[in-house]
Amino acid sequence: MTRYSRQDVLRILHLRARQLTAWERAGLIPANENYSFEDLAQLRTLRTLRATRNTAKSIRESVEAMRKAAGMGNPLTEASAVGRGSRLTFRHSGALVDPVTQQLAFDFDASPKRQLSIVGAAGRAAGRDANVQEMFQRAVQLEESPATIPEAADMYRRILALRPGYAAAAINLGTIHYNLREFALAEQLYRRATEADPDYALAFFDLGNVLDELKRLHDAIAAYQRAIALVPQYADAHYNLALAYERQGHRRRALRHWLTYVRLDPVGPWATHAKAQAKKILSTERLSIVSRAGRLVQAG
Repeated sequence: MTRYSRQDVLRILHLRARQLTAWERAGLIPANENYSFEDLAQLRTLRTLRATRNTAKSIRESVEAMRKAAGMGNPLTEASAVGRGSRLTFRHSGALVDPVTQQLAFDFDASPKRQLSIVGAAGRAAGRDANVQEMFQRAVQLEESPATIPEAADMYRRILALRPGYAAAAINLGTIHYNLREFALAEQLYRRATEADPDYALAFFDLGNVLDELKRLHDAIAAYQRAIALVPQYADAHYNLALAYERQGHRRRALRHWLTYVRLDPVGPWATHAKAQAKKILSTERLSIVSRAGRLVQAG
């Protein structure tokens, strides 16, 4: 069985070490130094859910409830998790399941294999969609080994030729180019994802990261701001936005996002760094605040 080191996981999934540690502490995945392919699939799902309104606590509660309700060992790999508002639902047997409330709804976006048979042109279109989804899953598998990453990239390109608006394929291909430090190509693909799905916070976050690498700080800040506007609880976006503001010299703007990051992700070395930065700004900047009486006063 193929095993992946901690560094392999961080590289493949474009994760920060602090995020992996936070998921382990939240009980979403066991702490480990070596990971299976199933672990990798679960972590990829968590990375996507990170850019939704679902907190680590709500995800954990939904996973546990789904285990009990459906008898699944690992709902994050055995069912398809869907972030809807502030709740997590799962695609299962042709329905959307909220395991906490045990409410069901028909899943109009489910794979054609799980839906009622469709005839005519609509049926052929659904078949093509199913083929594209199978190609995507194959590309994800190819991406897990450094030796087959070029094959994965080719597969993502074929998917985008068939489905130009497939945002997830554009993001994954963009991340391959990002890891190769081919930042201009990565930017094009991340932008393609944002245009295909303007509500996809992860696409804007990844776009901000590559713009940061390209030293286009103003544009990176705009991308991080968009990610946060879509998902105010997106801790990583707050952290990166605070760093970007500090590099611009806008320490007061950075302060708000350092403090928000600490509230959202209070444990670990990055939280410690965020707290230290906030403390430093508060101790050196004279900040104007409005008192309860409505008077403008100086703090610090």
